[in-house]
Amino acid sequence: MIRMTIARGELADFLRRSRERVSPEDVGLPAGPRRRTPGLRREEVAGLAGMSADYYIRLEQARGPQPSTQMLGALARALRLSDDERDHLYLLAGHRPPAARPVGDEVAPALLHLLDQLQATPAQVLNDIGDVLAQNAMAQALLGGVCTVSEHGRNVVWRWFGDTAQRAAYPAEEHDYYSRLHVADLRAAAAHRPDDPTVNHLVARLRAASADFAELWDRHEVAVRRHSRMRVLHGVLGPVEVDCQVLITPEDNRRVVLYVPPPGSDLADRLALLRRPAGSDTLAFT
Repeated sequence: MIRMTIARGELADFLRRSRERVSPEDVGLPAGPRRRTPGLRREEVAGLAGMSADYYIRLEQARGPQPSTQMLGALARALRLSDDERDHLYLLAGHRPPAARPVGDEVAPALLHLLDQLQATPAQVLNDIGDVLAQNAMAQALLGGVCTVSEHGRNVVWRWFGDTAQRAAYPAEEHDYYSRLHVADLRAAAAHRPDDPTVNHLVARLRAASADFAELWDRHEVAVRRHSRMRVLHGVLGPVEVDCQVLITPEDNRRVVLYVPPPGSDLADRLALLRRPAGSDTLAFT
């Protein structure tokens, strides 16, 4: 479905919070001595975007007409939005292409074959909201298998916020960083599925179960996770640092996540200790 109506409340909130994250220096404006709040003033955003201050103020007050795509482009540039944030802005204003397919559990045979071939590299397949759909043996050995019994048990966001024991495998000083990564990525996915009951139910459960999640969700940060570095406190190997590279399949929005050794590390030799006897190493969850 094409979203033809504007989500006024969400759009107003996103514009306001995005404006607060941009400093006057970022856009070549003087900071001045009388600023009481962080970020840009509404009138400054309007001037940078080439619109009237009254028009922009009405957008932040969740009223006024639906902005055109040209106006949204000007706002994205004025607010220094990333590509993910710009796409999110268009979605909220009702100007995105057809939404992605509903969340499902299917994994293409080609992706399962790829996981089978990656015998020395931990790899797994997730959907856009964080459900682990398939793992190879190395990913299971490095990260642990997923639980398929409890509701949302294989969802990485739910496990992070709903079961705090899962965090023990990661350095405490990086917990806030991982929390923001999970929430910003889920925010991006949810905007592509505004009427998907699976997504809405997951977000509602997370908000009810975790005050940390609710606080981060209300920040309205948006970023599709494509690559990052992660540290794991492994029971056999000890501290392990891996580069996470995310490959996204455009036709069904699956994410193939590869966990590879950073350049110059001895991780490949250490990971070899986790290998199982040869055979089918792919675990798919349906």
